[in-house]
Amino acid sequence: MRTILITGATDGLGRELARRLAAGDRVIVHGRDPERIRQARADAGGTTEGVVADLADLSQVDQLADEVLDRFDRLDVLVNNAGMGGGPPDSGRAESQDGIEVRFAVNYLAGYHLTRRLLPLLVKSAPSKVVNVASAGQQAIDFADPMLTRGYGRQRAYSQSKLAQIMFTFDLAEELAGQGVTVNALHPATYMDTTMVREAGAPVMSTVDEGVAATRRLIDGLDGVSGRYFDGQRESRADAQAYDRAARKRLRELSDDLVRRALG
Repeated sequence: MRTILITGATDGLGRELARRLAAGDRVIVHGRDPERIRQARADAGGTTEGVVADLADLSQVDQLADEVLDRFDRLDVLVNNAGMGGGPPDSGRAESQDGIEVRFAVNYLAGYHLTRRLLPLLVKSAPSKVVNVASAGQQAIDFADPMLTRGYGRQRAYSQSKLAQIMFTFDLAEELAGQGVTVNALHPATYMDTTMVREAGAPVMSTVDEGVAATRRLIDGLDGVSGRYFDGQRESRADAQAYDRAARKRLRELSDDLVRRALG
């Protein structure tokens, strides 16, 4: 039986993934709200555990990592699924608990820090997998203003956070080569029928089932494949910045600096 941690598993794609996987695997259901975690676990049945953390607060991400390392002796799959969409059409710029642009914080930096904290357990559990749920909506990061203090746009904020996920995917795959841990990213499906999509006022174009199928393909198959980006079930090309090693190095340095500042 595999142990699989899914962040953002109380709604949408994450909740349905947890429900499907719990039939045969031990699924760690993450969310912000204990009651919603309880409901998701009840819906999933099977073998589940619950963990609580607000990913907009890096100290809680740190505590989440500590709890997983303390409670579980293996981690076969980490699915970094939790995220924020663009938000309602009239929404403006907001910051996380740590003063970081909130979509960058939740969609990217929380998963970056959590994954790095859990790497020893993932390596110990090899062969293991990291699956980053990104998006086809990608925009290059402006390193002169990565927190978007000027010219903020909600879609721009979302898109750069998702590209950051993919850049991290490529970096980590290279770092872990030969250690039995594969790292891949995907755009699961376009405008799935989820709370995030409805909140943004976008037209529903895909089912959650389509997203689940694409994500499970990376969880259950493609053994040994690493450092790739998939659009649904097809391997695809990400934004050009994802292949720029200098840009990826700048992102890594920025990320480590933001985590250091937040955690002291």
